[in-house]
Amino acid sequence: MSSTAAIVFVALLLLATPVAHALLIASGIAMISDNPIFLFEAILNVYKPTASFPMLAIPFFILAGDLMMSGRFGEYLVTFSKILVGWMKGGLAQVSVVGSLFFGGVSGSAVADASAMGNALIPVQKKQGYPEGFSAAVNASSSTISVLIPPSIPLILYGLVTETSIPKLFLAGFVPGIMLTVMIFVVCFAIARIRDLPRSPVEEHNRIVGSEFFDKRDLLMIIVATGALIALTVNGILSAGLAFLLGITIAAIHTTFVSRRFSWRKVPKDLYRAIPALLMPVMVVVLARGGVVTPTEISVIAVAYALIVGLLIYRDLTPATILRCVLTTGMMTGVIMLVIMGSSTLQWILSFESVPENLAEFMLETLKSPWAVILGMNLLMILIGTFLDLPAAVLLLAPIFIGVAAKIGMEPIQLGVMMVVNLAIGLYTPPVGTTLFVSVAIERVPMGKVVMQLLPFYLVAILVLMLVSFVPGLTTIFL
Repeated sequence: MSSTAAIVFVALLLLATPVAHALLIASGIAMISDNPIFLFEAILNVYKPTASFPMLAIPFFILAGDLMMSGRFGEYLVTFSKILVGWMKGGLAQVSVVGSLFFGGVSGSAVADASAMGNALIPVQKKQGYPEGFSAAVNASSSTISVLIPPSIPLILYGLVTETSIPKLFLAGFVPGIMLTVMIFVVCFAIARIRDLPRSPVEEHNRIVGSEFFDKRDLLMIIVATGALIALTVNGILSAGLAFLLGITIAAIHTTFVSRRFSWRKVPKDLYRAIPALLMPVMVVVLARGGVVTPTEISVIAVAYALIVGLLIYRDLTPATILRCVLTTGMMTGVIMLVIMGSSTLQWILSFESVPENLAEFMLETLKSPWAVILGMNLLMILIGTFLDLPAAVLLLAPIFIGVAAKIGMEPIQLGVMMVVNLAIGLYTPPVGTTLFVSVAIERVPMGKVVMQLLPFYLVAILVLMLVSFVPGLTTIFL
């Protein structure tokens, strides 16, 4: 059955059939060709995954992100990013990277990020004379940061299909997400210096003067406190997350009540307006780390928070906007659910024929050592990720590789982050890179020129992938 399903599935993809339909048709034909009675199993497997309570987290997180991104939230985030890095050479490229980090904490979707940031920044970058294809390359690659920063839809899907803790996956994806941000940022910085790209100066009313907030004594105190917290973390007395929160608290108390140099009145108005939006990912991480509420409950809280921010703080949500967001969420959820239904049926076929177990044995017998098996899994995922969209690839590959990972002693959480980092590269790799297509359409340049500009971004993404694959501690630092 599995070979029949694979042949039909690939043939349907080549005929440009939607992935969800291709999965359902291929599974149905494979079952009928073997034994029509298996269709009863198909019906059960189409229904079972959609009747899951944790699955409700997907539509609620999508709705929360859509509500936040429907108003002036994106405008404030872009302004906030410009305040932080716009003054650098190639400032708008850096804004794209930092903005993607913040957008990822709200939308959890790389495609939504690519569309929002691309439409806001690429036209301005073209006017400032950025090299042809460079703006689209930065947008296509940096938008994939969104799939690692909580709340990440691919990590939710991986957690559901492998029965892995979603809160732990959220925390595990945080460090690799920051690493990817830093790596892409460094590439943009280097290219901007080499090509002498223009700065993007911040408006006068948005400028931050450091001396107004900190003096040398403040800086010395913060350095000493940071060193002490690092020492406590290294010795295992404090967790990294708690040390980070304590550091922020100490700095805030000292500059506000001791040196009295910090005041909210000195904060630029546009930066101040961005704070409620920036608190969304912080809220998700804190709630996930606390373990008090489930991912589904966190997603409902996120929707409530988005409504409060949009209606009472930003005051840019209207009944028409909310209705549009609900309808958009329904359509996006429907597409994801169809893919889940189709992949669930195909997973039953693979399990029935013991494909995951056979693949694990084959890889261990052929490749021998664990590092070679990990490398082999990465190569397979990169290949498949260039042809399949990320959610569909996660749903198909996770049940197969979870058995392989268990055989070599790899934790399911590390596998999940490794898989998402890997498949995210496929989002800006031809022939089916969705963020690549979005960015090319916005800049209106030949795809070949964008791919050439993407080469250094591929290199740093693969470097992050190798670190996540072979250094397990990177995904467990906050657990």
